[in-house]
Amino acid sequence: MNATTDHAAYVQDMFGRIARRYNLMNRLMTFGQDRRWRRFVVWQAALPRGGWLLDIATGTGDIAFEARRQVPDLHVVAADFALPMMRVGQQRSGAHAIAWQAADTLHLPYATAAFDAVTSGYLFRNVTDIPGALAEQVRVLRPGGRLVTLDTTPPPRGPLRPFIQFHLKFVIPALGRIISGQADAYRYLPESTLGFKTAEELAGLMRAAGLVEVGYRRFMLGTMAVHWGTRPP
Repeated sequence: MNATTDHAAYVQDMFGRIARRYNLMNRLMTFGQDRRWRRFVVWQAALPRGGWLLDIATGTGDIAFEARRQVPDLHVVAADFALPMMRVGQQRSGAHAIAWQAADTLHLPYATAAFDAVTSGYLFRNVTDIPGALAEQVRVLRPGGRLVTLDTTPPPRGPLRPFIQFHLKFVIPALGRIISGQADAYRYLPESTLGFKTAEELAGLMRAAGLVEVGYRRFMLGTMAVHWGTRPP
């Protein structure tokens, strides 16, 4: 096994261990704001009636469910390689209207230009090959289709930065230990936030992948960002 394979195996195992408490922890860590961010993701995807959406790294399907709520006749493929997370999602009301599939973001098992939009939540900070993941998502997008992703971003410099770092390094792991019993997972997640690309760097990688009209919006004191871009027609 190489470093990439080892990392993928760790991420897969970690999300499997926290699957049952994942949604609750998200609500607590974001003070309930994650719902609003996911609504913004779906809105930015500009989904057509009767269109096709791939929500990769779907987890328990929060973005997929929100997309179906906004566009009821949408065809949604919710894909992930963390199967326990999807099993939790499949127990939710309305799950029968979504196609749940096992898939690796670096090797998507879909035809070229198959989807009107590709969305993801907290995907790119967990992959070792961001350009490779972007290339696969762009490949399966139809010309004119939208790629939209929600992810963490390192806190910006300023007077609040020490307090944000304290929250990430100490408060979240303690909360994770109490709620999920998996303190190590909630040490990894803040560490992956602090070590991730800045919003500007991720936007640059999206442009390098061939996307146009790339933009982003920050949330939660600059620690979250939604990025979007369009595959050229």
